[in-house]
Amino acid sequence: MQSSRPVRQLGLVMCTALVVGNMIGSGIFLLPATLAPFGWNSIFGWVLTIAGGILLAFIFGALSRNFPKAGGPYAFTQEAFGPMAGFLVAWSYWISIWVGNAAVATGAVSYLSVFFPSLSSTTGLHAVVTIAVIWLLTFVNCRGTYLAGGVQLVTTLLKVLPLFAVIILGAVIIGGDGGASVAPFDASEISIGPITAAATLTLWGLLGLESATVPAEKVKDPTRTIPRATMTGMIITGIIYLFACSAIILLQPTDEVAASSAPFADFVAKHWGAEAGKWLALFAAISGFGALNGWILLQGELPNAMAKGGVFPAYLARTSSRDTPVRALVVSSLLMTGVVLLNYSKSMTEAFKFILLLSTTASLVMYFACALSALKLKMAGRMTAPPILSLIAAIAALYAIWAIYGAGVEAVTWGFVLLVAGLPVYFIAKRDAVISQAR
Repeated sequence: MQSSRPVRQLGLVMCTALVVGNMIGSGIFLLPATLAPFGWNSIFGWVLTIAGGILLAFIFGALSRNFPKAGGPYAFTQEAFGPMAGFLVAWSYWISIWVGNAAVATGAVSYLSVFFPSLSSTTGLHAVVTIAVIWLLTFVNCRGTYLAGGVQLVTTLLKVLPLFAVIILGAVIIGGDGGASVAPFDASEISIGPITAAATLTLWGLLGLESATVPAEKVKDPTRTIPRATMTGMIITGIIYLFACSAIILLQPTDEVAASSAPFADFVAKHWGAEAGKWLALFAAISGFGALNGWILLQGELPNAMAKGGVFPAYLARTSSRDTPVRALVVSSLLMTGVVLLNYSKSMTEAFKFILLLSTTASLVMYFACALSALKLKMAGRMTAPPILSLIAAIAALYAIWAIYGAGVEAVTWGFVLLVAGLPVYFIAKRDAVISQAR
């Protein structure tokens, strides 16, 4: 059933909140511990990652300006390389979304254990609460894109507060001692190996910069709004990440940060008291819930666009009277629920971690495909964009290859297997579309 009532669309502010909110999840609150051993190399890693993210944001902005179609990466790749290529990229990207969402939901609920210890001590309670949160936010998205956008805006504003607090605290500390507390810079310790390793890790924090391109048909004036939201969101998030993570890594002893299970909370607690550190955990949970809300929106919009394009089961092409892809949302959340339960089966823990590795690789492949799509479409004269787009697209493609290389051989190999696994779905959907048209 198609919409029979006016649908409120997402404007620039909500689209920007979607980008920032999807990029800033609960994972950023643990990242300093992973980056701490790299010291100053991690700062250079952030700079490289942010630069690469800005190039990709420029690419997505140019593509959405010329092809403001629902599905984002799926639509762009299909325009450049045809239906099968579009499907394969979207197939792996869709899987990366709902698998990654399961991890986001699990992590967000974990932060609540600071206030509700029973979440970590009572067998199965964590899983029950996680699944409840998943379906609550699925319900919010089923009620309409504008409502989901409103939730995203509020949670995004809340989630950046503790990050800004850490940045301000870092500035106060440096200002108070004239920079004496900053880890000394030793040029001899800076090398390409640690920088590459750090940049590979920091890239995970930027996944989601393409978020505004997926629900293009629900965006007001998409040819202007999506490019602006994508670039603005990328820059805002990059600046916040760079300064917030750097403050912790450079102002705390390396061993202390590396061993911390909550580096942001520990940093704040050390200078502002234990109570402040405790409440930061609440904001970390809000951050995770906000990211989950935005990603649930995408996990419904993407298969809906694919189904409308005839490369996914037609069942998922239907929308409600509110013009929301309820069927696609429910199917995706059912799969996500399955992954959450899989994580709580101790014998399957390693399998869950392995699937997460595949999901990240799938996102990197999508970035590579979209960069190549922009390059091909520009060279074919099918895009209106500055001449420099071709150079930026080429650099962005090389950056994506570099990031994929950093993910490791195993991830790339199994990522290829994931792509091939989607072929039967594609051919069955195409067959059903032909049969349907023949009737």
